[in-house]
Amino acid sequence: MPVVRLLVPANIRHSSGGNVYNARLAEGMQSLGWEVCVLPVEGNWPHASAKERRRFGSILGAWESGQEQQSAVVLVDGLVAVGAPDELEVAAKAGRRTFVLVHMPVPETSGREALQKEARALRAASGVICTSSSAAAILKERGLPNARVALPGADPAPPATGSRPPHLLAVAALLPNKDQLLTVAALEGIQDLEWTASLVGSEQADPAYARLVKEAIARSGLAGRVQLTGELAGDALEAEWNRADLSLLVSREEAFGMVVTESLARGVPGVVRQGTGAVEALDLAGLKDADAGTRLPGAALALPHGGEADAAVLGTALRRWLEDHALQQEWRSRALEACGLLPGWEETAGNVVRALTGVE
Repeated sequence: MPVVRLLVPANIRHSSGGNVYNARLAEGMQSLGWEVCVLPVEGNWPHASAKERRRFGSILGAWESGQEQQSAVVLVDGLVAVGAPDELEVAAKAGRRTFVLVHMPVPETSGREALQKEARALRAASGVICTSSSAAAILKERGLPNARVALPGADPAPPATGSRPPHLLAVAALLPNKDQLLTVAALEGIQDLEWTASLVGSEQADPAYARLVKEAIARSGLAGRVQLTGELAGDALEAEWNRADLSLLVSREEAFGMVVTESLARGVPGVVRQGTGAVEALDLAGLKDADAGTRLPGAALALPHGGEADAAVLGTALRRWLEDHALQQEWRSRALEACGLLPGWEETAGNVVRALTGVE
């Protein structure tokens, strides 16, 4: 039985796309006959201490020569890998088969040193797997090794029933990159219309930012219409999806945005930020029209400026959707069409297995 050790960051404790992907990948590979050992790696990744990096290095080199080492493959979450290039280089010299799973490339804004660490880590790896085409394209632009792509899957789900008035849903931890403040500012400008909204996500990932979001909701008089639910799972999360009519993911940076495909799986259209990997997620079903070309089940908005300008663009798009019932029906029908075309997690696992085994 082939063996893979999946090393994941132990410091990401809130629900995230990366965590969900890693868990579903492990399940999918097990169903394909692989023995999967998921090992959370302690440390403040990617900014781990020397002691934490040494511990990670010991995990990479913990297996003596013999049949187990020959058959075992190590797959390291990119958040860990980019924080420990020295250890990956040592593992490469020792002949370890170590692959890196990149959920999101290091942002350009992280600085030269962080980008250099990423480059060293990925060049030391036996192979690189990206969870989105956009991530692979970024790495290629940086002159890094070509990466295989294993897009996230989506679980089948019953179509959402929606709500009256329409309910808007944003599922993401409250973090500056997810830009819930932009969403609140946009909603403030359409208070004359009927709608409700929920921001579903951890308030503990960045408590200071979560406080800013709460204050913005209160200051704009939206406390009765915008609900902060905290992180939800299971039936509580399914209930939110079931009452949703439109999902929002306006992250400043996003390699893919699994919440978008989770939305489409339920026939709920989405609004995303243009220029991010969330556009790939919204277009994953590849809906086409002979005359009009691509038919997105929602919209990808240009939001490049920040502040009031972007809030106005998002608010205008939401106003148009709320006031145009024909547009609501059009987006809904496209989302329902897309939900039957989304790949499953078994396809994701198969793509990763082919990358690990060198099968084209």
